[in-house]
Amino acid sequence: MTANAPAAWEASSDAKTQGLRSDLDLLLYIRHFENALLELFSAGELHGTTHTCLGQEHVPVALASLLRAEDFLFSNHRGHGHYLSRFRDGAGLLAEIMGREGGVCHGVGGSQHLLREGFLSTGVQGESLPVATGVALHLKRHHPGAVSIAFIGDGTWGEGAVYEALNMAALWELPVVVVVENNGIAQSTPTTQHMAGTVAGRAAAFGLPHRRIDTPDVEEMRRLVRDDLARVRVTNIPVVLEFCVPRLGPHSKGDDTRSPRELAAARTRDWYQYYRDAHPLLVEEIDRTQRAAVHAVVDEVRTRPPARLPTR
Repeated sequence: MTANAPAAWEASSDAKTQGLRSDLDLLLYIRHFENALLELFSAGELHGTTHTCLGQEHVPVALASLLRAEDFLFSNHRGHGHYLSRFRDGAGLLAEIMGREGGVCHGVGGSQHLLREGFLSTGVQGESLPVATGVALHLKRHHPGAVSIAFIGDGTWGEGAVYEALNMAALWELPVVVVVENNGIAQSTPTTQHMAGTVAGRAAAFGLPHRRIDTPDVEEMRRLVRDDLARVRVTNIPVVLEFCVPRLGPHSKGDDTRSPRELAAARTRDWYQYYRDAHPLLVEEIDRTQRAAVHAVVDEVRTRPPARLPTR
């Protein structure tokens, strides 16, 4: 920065750097958290199953600063990043997944079924959107300006409940934001083999606006959807936001049926590669810090006793 640079420009530059650092802090924390879960599962320290959001972390990170405390967020089976972006509570989430004391739901919900104020996740495809629609009706009546956000994947469009919910949300003009994390594959079936038409076409069938976002840049993602969210808050007209993302990890645990070539193609779209190329020193610094932070959480949660339901 030169000595005679305008103060406003310098302040703007500093704010941009701080924003980038904040985004990378959360992005890399979620990345290492998910990698740690796969390691813990391989070591036999997790019960049940776990579905990571590797490659999709930038979607909830981009949306986090656009949400309000009174908004309600409905997550899905691949929802650890949604929860961490909302609450920054790695210890509580890991304790829940490991069935240890201090878990979000006392070890009962596990990886997929989390309940916290303004947040609910489910592993049942399509289940969240009808509930999100009902909550949106409540918000419209009692908390004007708040929105109900439902995260779904491309595979969830095969569920009839999704269309019933969208019909009701559009007809009643409810503040529903449908966030589609389209990773191009439903478990082991490519989207091209299970979906005729497009997500945009499905939104158009209900007269709803749709936006397709295909960038790894978090700030650019925010810029693209900021007005869409603001419009829902004022008009109560639902919106469908389709984020095109790669799924870097397996469907769950180690069950990835994709070829090495397909996996390599997915990695070329990883936000990590994008930021590492653009800001190598900053990414290296924050990557090291967040890796250590996650390791510390794992070490601490491991020492906790098994979770017990609270006594009445």
